[in-house]
Amino acid sequence: MQAYEANFDGLVGPTHNYAGLSVGNVASLNNAKNASSPKQAAKQGLQKMKALHDLGMLQGVLAPQERPDLAALRRLGFSGTDTQVITQAAKQAPQVYRAVCSASSMWTANAATVSPSADTADGKVHFTPANLTNKFHRSLEPETTGRILRAMFNDSRHFAHHQHLPDNDHFGDEGAANHTRLCSDYAKAGVELFVYGRHAFDSSKPAPQRYPARQTLEACQAVARLHGLSDTGTVYLQQNPAVIDQGVFHNDVIAVGNRNVLFYHQQAFLDTQQKLTEIRQKFGETSPLHFIEVKDQQVSVADAVNTYLFNTQLINLPSGEMVIIAPTECQEHAGVYRYLTELCEQDTPIRQVKYFDVKQSMRNGGGPACLRLRVVLTEQERQAVNPAVLMSDALFGRLNTWVDKHYRDQLNEADLADPQLMIESRTALDELTQILQLGSVYSFQR
Repeated sequence: MQAYEANFDGLVGPTHNYAGLSVGNVASLNNAKNASSPKQAAKQGLQKMKALHDLGMLQGVLAPQERPDLAALRRLGFSGTDTQVITQAAKQAPQVYRAVCSASSMWTANAATVSPSADTADGKVHFTPANLTNKFHRSLEPETTGRILRAMFNDSRHFAHHQHLPDNDHFGDEGAANHTRLCSDYAKAGVELFVYGRHAFDSSKPAPQRYPARQTLEACQAVARLHGLSDTGTVYLQQNPAVIDQGVFHNDVIAVGNRNVLFYHQQAFLDTQQKLTEIRQKFGETSPLHFIEVKDQQVSVADAVNTYLFNTQLINLPSGEMVIIAPTECQEHAGVYRYLTELCEQDTPIRQVKYFDVKQSMRNGGGPACLRLRVVLTEQERQAVNPAVLMSDALFGRLNTWVDKHYRDQLNEADLADPQLMIESRTALDELTQILQLGSVYSFQR
């Protein structure tokens, strides 16, 4: 049986801006209040999607959220017409208003955790939207994310959808940004790695001091139960609190895995050797397992964060060759570029690096890996996916035309309070749901 690892990239929304909302995300804070270009950001994302499609990868599109989120503002006591709600909120609670305008759903690595049918007890692909409780602006996403995922993967014979975990920090869940999967073959059962930052119910355990640990062990365990994963196919790793305090807000900023390769920094985890032994035991002897550890003297944690060396996509091309999809920031940093060049010459499955310009996303704290949600699909499951969300030459052209029609070239913080931006955004999203055949997934449509 053949299986593919598809990438579903988040389409950047019309309100893409630099509000610096994400404490613990160095790039987000460093670029706060700079002018953004929603049009350029969306086109950079589409260009990456099309490039992976052209490489023969199964590539899909995940729609953005409705922003500004007026339903959230009404729950917070702002009333009147839509224009009055926007005007009141922007004036009386500007920080809250900036949060409900966030386009952070573009980072679909945080959209959900996905387990392929080869790993689950009922033989279905399971989806659990992340509750993203640690950041108010992201905690607004899971309901709509769930509706969008159901519209994309809408065949109950193949796909199982769960409600997001309870909206509480004890079950703080950041989705696939803290989850990866190792396997000998996509079609075969693998080992799912859940990475957490703290224990919610045991304060005596190690935890970061400067920045928040967004993912809890208890959330990881709950998702594994919902997905029907076996103990023999699951490993829980704790992220090193010291690297969280250095700006490594998700595991995908310090480690990435694919097939039989785990590519990680020396400081990524606690009890590293013990955990690698557990992974090796559960992975079995079906194929060689490659642990590629980047030492401090090769690339520092600071350089890894600034270039997003590990927030890269590690993919297998149809030829079987394993390739790193990296941001151009890795190419522009002499030390990181040298490391990646030398890596491709070593005896590992990684043979080449392809660099992409995703600067609009990078400046807000998200690299190539943040922009995509990985979904392993058998051929039958692929046939059951909503075909309108799968990248093609025609869809690429249509979405670029759609961006040109609806998106602004530049957006400043003050522009967010313009009621016309809401009208533009809703008009754009209404048309997008028709292009992607999603139905009425947004609150304003329901």
